[in-house]
Amino acid sequence: VDDFGTGYSSLAYLKSFPVDRLKIDRSFLEGLAHDGKDSAIIEAVIGMGHGLGLEIVAEGVEEEYQHRFLLGSCCDIGQGYLWSRPQPSEQFPHCIDSLNSLCA
Repeated sequence: VDDFGTGYSSLAYLKSFPVDRLKIDRSFLEGLAHDGKDSAIIEAVIGMGHGLGLEIVAEGVEEEYQHRFLLGSCCDIGQGYLWSRPQPSEQFPHCIDSLNSLCA
């Protein structure tokens, strides 16, 4: 379920459709430094998702403090500009090589 917590996404989707992953909308990460409610919502969604056996992805990770918070909250995957801006497909092999060299 993409952009979970905003728009038309709903808790009912988790029962009605074959869902294996929740993507937390970037709007919750944007308010993380200023609003304790956002951190509580993120932690609750992660806990609920894991309780349902779902993989949790956080969208819009742009700052290191967001990444640290998500790691501490046991979020499975983060995606965002912290790691890379969108790239043309022909750049993909180079991006993977760069990431692999960081992990070596």
